[in-house]
Amino acid sequence: MTDLRISGGRVVSTFTGEIFDADVLVTGEVISGVVPPGAGPEAAEVIDAGGRLVVPGFIDAHMHVESSFATPAAFARLTLPRGTTTVLADPHEIVNVAGKAAMRWMIEDGKRSPQTQLWGVPSCVPALAGMEYSGAHLDPEDIDELLGWDGVSALAEVMDYRAVVAGDQRMHDIVRVARERGTILDGHCPNLSGEELSKYLATGIDSDHTKNAPAVAVEKARLGMTVMLQEKCLLPEVVSALTSLPQLPPLCLVTDDLAADHIAAKGHLDHIGRTAVAAGLAPLDALRALTWNPAQRLRKYDRGVVAPSKRADLLLLDGELADFAVHTVIAGGAVVARGGEPTYPVPDVTDHPFAGSVHIDEIAPDEFRWRLDLPDGQHKFRALRVNPVDTYTEAAEVRLDVVDGEVQWEGHVALLWVRNRHGRTNTSCVPVIGMSLGDGALTTTYAHDSHNFVTLGTTRRAMRATAEAVLADDGGVAVAHAGGVAARLPLAVGGVMSAEPTAEIVAGSRRVREALEAWGWRHANPFMSVSTLTLAVSPSVKITDLGLVDVLARDWTPQVLDCCH
Repeated sequence: MTDLRISGGRVVSTFTGEIFDADVLVTGEVISGVVPPGAGPEAAEVIDAGGRLVVPGFIDAHMHVESSFATPAAFARLTLPRGTTTVLADPHEIVNVAGKAAMRWMIEDGKRSPQTQLWGVPSCVPALAGMEYSGAHLDPEDIDELLGWDGVSALAEVMDYRAVVAGDQRMHDIVRVARERGTILDGHCPNLSGEELSKYLATGIDSDHTKNAPAVAVEKARLGMTVMLQEKCLLPEVVSALTSLPQLPPLCLVTDDLAADHIAAKGHLDHIGRTAVAAGLAPLDALRALTWNPAQRLRKYDRGVVAPSKRADLLLLDGELADFAVHTVIAGGAVVARGGEPTYPVPDVTDHPFAGSVHIDEIAPDEFRWRLDLPDGQHKFRALRVNPVDTYTEAAEVRLDVVDGEVQWEGHVALLWVRNRHGRTNTSCVPVIGMSLGDGALTTTYAHDSHNFVTLGTTRRAMRATAEAVLADDGGVAVAHAGGVAARLPLAVGGVMSAEPTAEIVAGSRRVREALEAWGWRHANPFMSVSTLTLAVSPSVKITDLGLVDVLARDWTPQVLDCCH
């Protein structure tokens, strides 16, 4: 007798693309047979698939748990019902706050769920060494140690690609220790091309999940790089360029960064699958990019296909394959979700570490007054121009008056104010243009990747309101409109994750999103757009607690451009 029989289903082969009637037998955590309907031994439990498609569990080869604002166990309760049975998580958000101890806690908390959570060691802590201060620092020796921990599968995305191409010793030593261990090396190199791309690949880094022009995506695939497509990458012109090749490369569909309310409303990898099909990828190719290809990438050769001897991570899908409508989720031979809801018990409450991580005593009375040693008159300043589609920021210029050494920015532009929250006094600021914002502000401690104390606003009054709210919450996100604080999401776990149940995280995430949009910050992914304004390895100009960074030149850019009396 076997433990479980899934009868009356139609199995989708990720090897041949065929869909065929079969029963799937499961013994323990393993598929023990894929047999003609009714054949084989009796089973202790029978699931009637009712004609549904039977496919492998979805595998996310690149993502960040913290982007959901949930802890690993809570994240699993959000995403398992959507069919995501395996993830490779890069915890570089919390590790930038609290170092090795944070990575250990993430691994252990993830074990409290039936989702397979594999882990990558953050390669850039801080993201841009020497040009920002985070709460931790990992050198090559630290990374070598972490790569030896149980549950660790990869060196996570090497974001400082400019340092790699330039031959920076620290980054090359980090990549070297990972290569010597024979681990997976994940990349991050938007639109890197030509000789520089070859230099990057020559180090052994062989994947990219960033947004690329169609020709660059093809170039990367041509050179053996695993092309990972997240939602913002799934443009029809990119998909067309890849599918027009003589042979479709082994693509992986990934989520990278999705907030809790987005997952609850639209989905996780299931949503990415639907997005890929809408962009022109054939449903079977999309399924393969959600299952077999990432399994091979992650060296998890026991999954990604419905076949005997493979791990029983299985999904029953309603409707057509292209719908990726997950009905039932089986992980390791056990039913863990039905109808979009988890069926396993809520994990026991554990202590929530990394409280008190926001090392700021108070918001000073003159906070957000922009003072410079400049003569009275009009001056030209560097600004960041944002857009409503992706996280690319370009250099811009604004003219503002200076009176008695204070820049008169209110009523003219939004101001982005970055304050170190890790025990230092560093503060920097820059005007931001590109959005039509009303009276309001945002403060967040979820700000890639050093997660400093970041406030963006159009009035000092609103900025103070959100800053004081986030400080009172010991980290989090708050949005204010003209009437005061409109929404807040406390993130007590290191200032980047919530200790609350998933339903409360979803509700808080939704309220903040709606408040941002009502303020005028309308973006395809508003959380990512505001939280990456400080990501100094993401083109083209960003800001850290130490100043403005020209990302491509990997150098500082001046705040004051000239005088224009």
